Amino acid sequence: MRRSTGAVLGAAILLSGCSFASESLWPSLTGDEPAGKASEKVSIPPSRAEMNNQPTFSAPPPALAGTPRAPIMAASGQPTGTMVGQKASQLRGELQRLKGMLGQQNGQLQQIRQTTTNNAQRYHGTVAAITARLQLGTTPGNPILVNQWNAAQVELDRISGDIATMNSLANQIASNSSLAAYVLEAARAAYGLTGAIDEDHRQLALLEDETNRAVVLIDRLLSEINEDVARQTSYVAGERSNLTTLASSIKNGELHGSSLMARAFAVGAQGPTFSTSSTPRSGFVAGGRQPLVVIRFDRPNVPYQQALYTAVSKTLQVRPEANFDLVAVTPTQGSASEQAMAQSTIKKHTNNVLKSLMDMGLPASRISLSASSSNASVSNEVHIYIR
Repeated sequence: MRRSTGAVLGAAILLSGCSFASESLWPSLTGDEPAGKASEKVSIPPSRAEMNNQPTFSAPPPALAGTPRAPIMAASGQPTGTMVGQKASQLRGELQRLKGMLGQQNGQLQQIRQTTTNNAQRYHGTVAAITARLQLGTTPGNPILVNQWNAAQVELDRISGDIATMNSLANQIASNSSLAAYVLEAARAAYGLTGAIDEDHRQLALLEDETNRAVVLIDRLLSEINEDVARQTSYVAGERSNLTTLASSIKNGELHGSSLMARAFAVGAQGPTFSTSSTPRSGFVAGGRQPLVVIRFDRPNVPYQQALYTAVSKTLQVRPEANFDLVAVTPTQGSASEQAMAQSTIKKHTNNVLKSLMDMGLPASRISLSASSSNASVSNEVHIYIR
């Protein structure tokens, strides 16, 4: 009786052992753990590597969210001794090389982003210091502000260099698509080779899955870096225009504001109807139009820049597509020599007003120049009209 009971228990143990061994050796096609390993996970604590792979919500999010990670490679397959197995081993090596390049390029992207962030922070810190000084008022052409402006220009140039580095990295990432396509096509073609065993096809299936994951990561990296390049390029172009306007503010010792060109593109920014001029609406009128601004040069160093900027800026808020006419007006009174001298002087004043508008960010293509004379004018004047 004892012998029969022991035999039955032994057979049960052997049968359960055979079942465990067969299930653990059978390949998992779904990616889940094979049956029979759940009890082992309960009793054995996870390793450090497994703990690192688990998601955590206690740590702060990464500085650059949505950054793709390098693909996780499948375990190396065992050599099968067949020609298809050798082909699978060769493709596995190419895929491992692709994974290494993607991981390295992903790290380079993060480094470039961090460098760009640091450069942008230094740039805005310098511009803020200049703006604060101008807001309080300072001397025209303050050398301290000039040095700070030069430093801001250097930081902006560094951001432009970061954009060039991003473009170069994007080309490197795009070149990985060719290697991924080769591995994918070669793995699919290997299914048709004769002399393969089931293990060979299993390894080819794993290679195909991992290569598809790598293709997704390549596309995601390219999409992110192209968005970064477009965003930074637009940002640098706008800041260069603002720096030009800031240089004009430093030259005059007072703060004007952001670039007029930036306001010109602010379509949809509506404001109240206004009428701005440095003088009452009387005197010379060109073609029945009322001037937006009249600048009278009846004394040396007329401070017209801030009033000119305010008038043109408000105009562009209401009419972003507006162009402007600069009319040089000279009085008809006086002798011929006095009128000739007045025409020579007004030409210089008009060029200065034109340069001021361009320094404020208004393109020269949106400004036209003309000259006229008026009986009502007692001094040289520059009129600005909306066209």
